[in-house]
Amino acid sequence: MELFGTAGIRGDVVSKVTPDLALRVGQATGQDGETFVLGYDGRVTSPALADAMAAGLQSAGARVIRIGRVPTPTLAYASQGRHGVMITASHNPPTDNGIKVFANGTEYGDDDETRIEGRIEDGSTPTTWRDWGETESVDYLDEYRGAVADYAESLGGDPSGLTVAVDCGNGMASVATPQVLRELGADVLATEANVDGTFPGRESKPTPETLADFREFVAESDADFGFGHDGDADRIVVVDAAGEVIHEDTILAMLAEHYTRAADVSDPVVVTTPNASGRIDERVEAAGGRVERIHLGSLHVGIADVRADATDETEVVFAAEPWKHIHTAFGGWIDGVASAAVLTRLFAEQSVADRRALISERPYEKVSVECPDDAKTETMERLESSLPDVFPEAAVSTEYGVRLSFDDGSWTLVRPSGTEPYVRVYAESDDIDALVADTTQAVRDAVEAVSAADA
Repeated sequence: MELFGTAGIRGDVVSKVTPDLALRVGQATGQDGETFVLGYDGRVTSPALADAMAAGLQSAGARVIRIGRVPTPTLAYASQGRHGVMITASHNPPTDNGIKVFANGTEYGDDDETRIEGRIEDGSTPTTWRDWGETESVDYLDEYRGAVADYAESLGGDPSGLTVAVDCGNGMASVATPQVLRELGADVLATEANVDGTFPGRESKPTPETLADFREFVAESDADFGFGHDGDADRIVVVDAAGEVIHEDTILAMLAEHYTRAADVSDPVVVTTPNASGRIDERVEAAGGRVERIHLGSLHVGIADVRADATDETEVVFAAEPWKHIHTAFGGWIDGVASAAVLTRLFAEQSVADRRALISERPYEKVSVECPDDAKTETMERLESSLPDVFPEAAVSTEYGVRLSFDDGSWTLVRPSGTEPYVRVYAESDDIDALVADTTQAVRDAVEAVSAADA
């Protein structure tokens, strides 16, 4: 079975993420712990899927604490010290839904997900009738919002003089981000701030394109900056006062540098992904830390790997991939609400423009090259030898795809998509057009060679 992707289970509610699947996942997952917190997002189909999940968990013998309609970070927060399940498809369209499983505030890893899939495939059945679990309802939203505000107040400066725009995208940020920022003292201009699972305001995924109206709103208002969220409030996009989307790696570099400088250990570590910009390494190293990379969707694995080899002076101070941040001193989960709160405090201390001026923003580009799923493995094997031949002056890493690094700070990464029939090309360079053209051509040549060999 291959139910789980890079961020839980997701798919169409008619053909994949059905009540029957939720019931079976619940029965399989419920064997892992005595108590589960269960939450769901604002999608039309989420309450019914949560009911099916609760039935599965209880019939496996688990006690279920239902926390209602909440952001995913709220569910993760509530899962500390126990297990948790969130019904959400994050930024997917309203026709989809999904399931994320947590243990002690951290998403399940590959081994955990494989175990659940095995139980489903073997056919999990309810426990004896005497052992079915009980259920109760508890409100965690106020506690979570207060915890985020308390955490952020220890960082940066007082945002009382700032005006912050927030596009909640009709998602779960509506019940969290504006409230937290107002508690911190900021003046908040909230748009699309009602929960509506049809996402009438815009698509759930925040991008420069889907945030076009919001960007214009920010530029025409007196907002100092703005935030855009996805459907479950784990992602965040940052917009400056002119309505320009600030590159996700620039935001990552800002946060990484702050946490590195604030660390009270000699070996502060930032965990990120292979496609993340070299500007992150520059700022972290300037602040006295180091960067470790892990494949996309596995920040929690990277954090665990660093901690397994840590000395007393090692600390993972921050972990992130584009748009998604883990504030490790606050918790082990991706949290867009916490990011909004922390960034607001940091921008109150030093303006967006001043922080941005410290960062080298080389041109960055991402290209998708068509490649059949069954050709990806052989294509990547060919590229491990052919791509270094194209760039003999580059340092080569093949741990998470093929990544070439150059002396001037430029780099390119080639990796197969885990969800679509593409090989992705990422590149960052002052001469971006030439680097992307040469890398993309090498990928096309490898795909064509594999196709010809199979013909």
